Amino acid sequence: MNAAEVEPTNEQSKRYFTLAEANQRLPLVRAIVSDIVELFRDVTERQQRLTDLIERNQLGSKRVASPYTEELEQMDADIRADYERLNAFAHELAELGIELKDPNIGLIDFPTLVDGREAYLCWKLGEPEVGFWHELTAGVQGRQSVDGLKPQPRFSPTKT
Repeated sequence: MNAAEVEPTNEQSKRYFTLAEANQRLPLVRAIVSDIVELFRDVTERQQRLTDLIERNQLGSKRVASPYTEELEQMDADIRADYERLNAFAHELAELGIELKDPNIGLIDFPTLVDGREAYLCWKLGEPEVGFWHELTAGVQGRQSVDGLKPQPRFSPTKT
């Protein structure tokens, strides 16, 4: 799963968060992101095990009949269902106006305005509150402390 695969639905208006609004959303966001990280790690591990098992059961381009074929197919179906659950969690964040950046570590961005330009308030699972921001193109490596950020007026429609 890739954060780029998840887009807001129904052509939502872009929502900009103040630092206070982002921190107010954290209890719900923390629960969703925690579920994403846990399920993503589990699905990734199961996908790798399934891939290894399938590769062991193949000779060249011919698949060897196995008493475990039905079980492998069920594992594959379960993994696909869990990827759908992950997508649902990511869409839930998108509906809130929040962007999932890394499902492995629980990294998310809240769109915001800094000095009148678009930026992101950045949070990852395990942090007690939103404490960082970065430019749109800087990514997590460009995170800066929110200390000293001035509250920004809203210049764009918001979605509740």
